[in-house]
Amino acid sequence: MEWTGLNEIREKYLEFFESKGHLRLPSFSLIPKDDNSLLLINSGMAPMKKYFTGEVTPPRKRVTTCQKCIRTGDIENVGITDRHGTFFEMLGNFSFGDYFKHEAIPWAWEFCTKVMKMPVDKLWVTIYLDDDEAFDIWTKEVGVSPDHIVRLGKEDNFWEHGSGPCGPCSEIYFDRGEEHGCGKPTCGPGCECDRYVEFWNVVFSQFDSDGKGNYPPMEHPNIDTGMGLERLACIMQGVDNLFLVDTIQSILQHVCRIAKVEYGKDKKKDVSIRVITDHIRSTVFMIADGVMPSNEGRGYVLRRLLRRAARHGKLLGINRPFLSEVAETVIEQSKKAYPELSEKRAMILKLVSVEEDSFSRTIDQGMQLLNQLIDDNSTKLISGTDAFKLNDTYGFPLDLTKEIAAERGIQVDEKAFFELMKEQKERSRSARKNAGADAWAGENNLLDDLSETKFLGYTEDSVNAKILGIVKDGERVKNATAGDDVTLILDRTTFYAESGGQVGDTGLITSADAIVKIQDTTKNHAKTFLHFGHIDAGSLQVGDTVVTERDQKRHQAIMRNHTAAHLLQAALRKVLGDHVEQAGQLVNEERVRFDFTHFSALTAEELSKVESLVNTVILNAAPVTCKEMPIEEAKKLGAMALFGEKYGKIVRVVSVEDFSKEFCGGTHVDNTAKLGLFKIVSESSAAAGVRRIEAVTGFGVYELLTNLQKEISEAASVMKLNSAVDLPSHAEQMMQQIKEKENTISELSEKLAGFQIDGLFAGAKMINGVRVCTAMFSGTDSATLRTMCDKIRDKAPDMVAALIGINEGKASVAVTVGKNAMQRGAHAGKIAKAVAMIAGGNGGGRPNFAMAGAKDLTKLDEALKATDGIVQKMLKPEE
Repeated sequence: MEWTGLNEIREKYLEFFESKGHLRLPSFSLIPKDDNSLLLINSGMAPMKKYFTGEVTPPRKRVTTCQKCIRTGDIENVGITDRHGTFFEMLGNFSFGDYFKHEAIPWAWEFCTKVMKMPVDKLWVTIYLDDDEAFDIWTKEVGVSPDHIVRLGKEDNFWEHGSGPCGPCSEIYFDRGEEHGCGKPTCGPGCECDRYVEFWNVVFSQFDSDGKGNYPPMEHPNIDTGMGLERLACIMQGVDNLFLVDTIQSILQHVCRIAKVEYGKDKKKDVSIRVITDHIRSTVFMIADGVMPSNEGRGYVLRRLLRRAARHGKLLGINRPFLSEVAETVIEQSKKAYPELSEKRAMILKLVSVEEDSFSRTIDQGMQLLNQLIDDNSTKLISGTDAFKLNDTYGFPLDLTKEIAAERGIQVDEKAFFELMKEQKERSRSARKNAGADAWAGENNLLDDLSETKFLGYTEDSVNAKILGIVKDGERVKNATAGDDVTLILDRTTFYAESGGQVGDTGLITSADAIVKIQDTTKNHAKTFLHFGHIDAGSLQVGDTVVTERDQKRHQAIMRNHTAAHLLQAALRKVLGDHVEQAGQLVNEERVRFDFTHFSALTAEELSKVESLVNTVILNAAPVTCKEMPIEEAKKLGAMALFGEKYGKIVRVVSVEDFSKEFCGGTHVDNTAKLGLFKIVSESSAAAGVRRIEAVTGFGVYELLTNLQKEISEAASVMKLNSAVDLPSHAEQMMQQIKEKENTISELSEKLAGFQIDGLFAGAKMINGVRVCTAMFSGTDSATLRTMCDKIRDKAPDMVAALIGINEGKASVAVTVGKNAMQRGAHAGKIAKAVAMIAGGNGGGRPNFAMAGAKDLTKLDEALKATDGIVQKMLKPEE
C-alpha cells in the first residue's frame, strides 16, 4: 500500500468508475435544488434523490461523483475529536436500475485491492444479517475469506429512511492494528474503538418500503455507494485523523504559522487549530456555491462557522483578521477538482474578510459583557434577556454564547431567549412564495404528461401553436369559454416565462373563434410554460391552433432593462472589484432592480462612474450577441455565471463586445443604442453584504426627467421664484434662516426650562430625606424634557423628578434621579416604567435617567400622583 495524496485518490476513484461505463458528473452545489427537506447537501446521494425515485431521468444509468457535503449536527465536537468535521467529500458510484450486487461488490474490491493496493488481510466486510446473496458474491465470486465477513443487524447494515427505496448494505473496513483497539474479545468491525475504520458503504436499494413494515421488491433495484474521501486518505497516508491528511494539513499548518504555535504541543490550542481548519474549509465551499451570511437558514450556518473560526483565532492570540489568508490555502488545495473556487476567489476572500471584520468590531465588547455575566453569575444560568442582548447588540449567536458559557459550567435560558427572538424569527420565516408555477406538478400530477414547451421568442414575436392543455379552477379540462380564467399550455410559444429575474410576458393568444388576454407567463420544473389568462371572447378546446401575440412594446422595455442589468454588473465590477457578483435581480418594463455582493454603500463618485461607464457603452451603439455554446468554451471566453447557479453542458452566452459576457437565458436588445440612456434611481442595502441598485432606461429615463422637471418647477413656484435657476441659492438661504430660528427657539426653550425648574424646586415634596417633584407640560417634546432633567440632576443631587410632556397628542414620561437619591435606592428606569404603565404605556432606562411613552392621556394625572408612593417603596431607610 503506497502513500497517496487526497487529490490523487479522488481522481483514481473517478477514473476507475469511468472505465466501468460510468458518467463522471461534477459535484452538485451544496445548496439543494428543488429540495426543501435539506438545508445543505449532506451526503453523496442527496442531490440525486429524484434519479432514484424516477421523478427525473438521470443523464446515464451509471454515474460517478465526488460530492461536497456539509454536516453541522456535531459541530460542538469539531476540534475536540480527531474525526468530526463539518465539511467532507463523498465519493460515489451509482446505478439507476442498471447493474446490481454482482457488479458493485467486485468493483469495490477491485478498486481497494488492485488500484489502491490495500492489503487483503487488513480488509473486513460487513453484510446484513440475512443477505446470503451478498455473502455468496463476496466469498465465491470475489474470494474474500468467510472469517473476514461479519453479519450485522438492521441498525448497522440496512439503509432505510421512511417510505421509499431501501435495502441492505455492505461495508468495507480497514484494520489499523491491535494497538488502536479496545482489547475486548468482541472487538471487530462495528466496534466503537478506533481499530476498524469503515470507509466504503454500498447500499443495495432493492425494496420499496411503504413505511408500515412492508418491503415489496423493486422492479429495477439501484446501487448507491458512498466512500469517504478523507477517511480513505487517512488510511492511505497512515495518519490517525483527518487533520493530518495532506491537503487539510496544509491549511492547518497555515493557521499555525499565523498563530505562531506548533500543532501537537498544547491540547487546548490544538482544538482551536482544528476548529479553524475545518470551518474555513466549509466556509470557502459554501460561499463558492452561493451561500451568503445571514441570520437564518444556511446563511446562519455560514455565519456561525465563520464566527466560531474567528473566535478560536482570538483564543490562539491572533489579534487581527486572518481567515481570508487561510481561505487562500483552501482554494489552492482544491481548485483543480473544484474550479469554481478559482472563479469565485475574489468574492470568497472579500466576503470572508468583511464578515470577520464585522465580527471583530463587536466581539471584544461582547466578550467583555459575557465574561462579566459569567464572573458575576451565582445561579449558573445566563438569562434569556442577557443572551438576547449579546445576540442583538453584539452579534453573538446563541450557539457561541452557549459554547463559551459551557466551558465555564454555566447554562443559558434558551426558552426565554427564543421567546424574545420570536418576533424576529417570524419576520425571517416570511420567505418568498412561488407564484404557483409548480402548484400542479408533482403531488397532483396535473401536468406530468405534458412535454417541455418550445420557446421561439428569441427570434419571433408571434407564432402558430397548438393547445396541449387547459387548466381551469385547478383542474385539467378539455375546453373553456368566454369569461373563464384559464391557464393554457402550448407546444410552442413566443411568450417568455418568468425566469432569472426577468418577468413573464403578457399579450394575446387568439384563435379563429377566441381571444385570450394573457396576464402572466411562468414555467414549472419540467419547463412546461404556463400562460395565465382570461378568455374575453369565444371558446377554446385542447388541440386548437392558436396564434401567440406578446405585448411587444412591453417586451421591448423589458429587454432594454435586462441588457442594462448586464452592463450594470460589468460596470460595477470595473469600479468596485471582481468580488461583485449578482445576488438577485428583477427586470420588468419599468425598471431594473439589481442586487450584488458588496459590503458598503456606494459613494456618489462610485455611482457616477458606474452610470458613466454604462452610458458610454450605450452611446457607442455596441452590438449585443446571443450564442449557445459548450459551457467550457463559454468559461474560456470569460463569461460570467450566475452566483451559485448550476448549468448544463450547453449554455447561452450574451455578449456586449468585450465589456460584458454572461450566461443568460433571457431576452435582450440587439444593440446597446436601443437602451437610449441609463439612470440610477437608488442605491440601498438589500441584505447583509448585498447592495441593491434600481435604475431605468429608455422611456423610463424620459419619464424620470419629466417628473423631476415638474417637481423643480413646482418647488420654485412655492418659493415664489420666477426661474428654477435660482432654486439652489434660495433654498440655501431658507435653510440658513430656519437654522437661525431653531437656535433662537432652543435658547428660549432653555430659559423657559430654567424658569419651570425653579418652580419645580419650590413645589418639591420631602419623602424620607429625598425631594420628589412631578409636573406636566403642554406643547413640550421629549428633547425639552431631557434638557430639563439634565439641569435638575446637575442642580439637585437629592431630587427625583417625574415629568410628563404632551406634544401633538402624544405623551412622554421623563424621570431623572440625582446622585444622592440613587444611593438611597431610587432608580429612574423602574420609576419611569411604573408611572408609564398606569397610563397604558411602557419604557425604562438607566438608574439616573429614563424615558417612557404613555398611551392613555386620561390617566396622566393619576400616574403622576402615584409617583410619590413608587419612590417611597424604593428608598432605603435613612441612616
